[in-house]
Amino acid sequence: MDLRVPQGGKRGHTEEEDRGTFWRGTLIDSDTRLRVGRAIGKDEDEVAAKIFRQLKERGHPDAPPPLASDGQGAYREQMVETWGQIPPYSGIGRPPTVKQAGPDWQYVQVIKRREEGRVVGVTTKVVYGDPETVLAGVGGHTAYVERTNLTSRHMNGRLVRKTISFSKKVKMLEAASAWEDAAYNMTRTVKTLALEVNDGIRRRRPRTPAMAAGLTDHRWTVEEILTNVVVPQRTTNT
Repeated sequence: MDLRVPQGGKRGHTEEEDRGTFWRGTLIDSDTRLRVGRAIGKDEDEVAAKIFRQLKERGHPDAPPPLASDGQGAYREQMVETWGQIPPYSGIGRPPTVKQAGPDWQYVQVIKRREEGRVVGVTTKVVYGDPETVLAGVGGHTAYVERTNLTSRHMNGRLVRKTISFSKKVKMLEAASAWEDAAYNMTRTVKTLALEVNDGIRRRRPRTPAMAAGLTDHRWTVEEILTNVVVPQRTTNT
């Protein structure tokens, strides 16, 4: 997902390291709708690099999981930079120096064509993997991304279009986005995640993305988020 977030770079003001126009990217698990990664940067290249490093550190060290994105940004290039490998030297000619994608990667781009600000067509492009297998597993749309874009604008006033409530410093946008993700994952139920129970009291059990992902067994309150202390992992220098 990409959200272009203006941070004060208007009316001829020059761009600064922590001010101006920033891009925000979000990684979403399509099955549970859990937001599993977030990155903010000056351009989409920086966002893609940051967000794939997070994904690599959070359970995908050797290869990317099946992915779908829009047609913008440098996702393809950064996937190769993050997980790609230089092929072994065959002994003929010059040794290879450029990283290549893995044979089992699965990646789809959903490219939208716009005219006068409206979407008039959508093209699905399979970048990596067998088209039938990839589309069956990943899907040929990013509707869940569009839905979470709208949810973000409802939850986070700093992302509302045509407003003066945007962040004046990038660190404030980062803090607001971190809180938004925590509240979204832990406190907000998603209709499509509800389970059929029919226990005589209720027909469906609402679930948050964190519940669907097995990270918790109940819907958290805001108070619970604010009063729980996350113990940092200890690292040993060797």
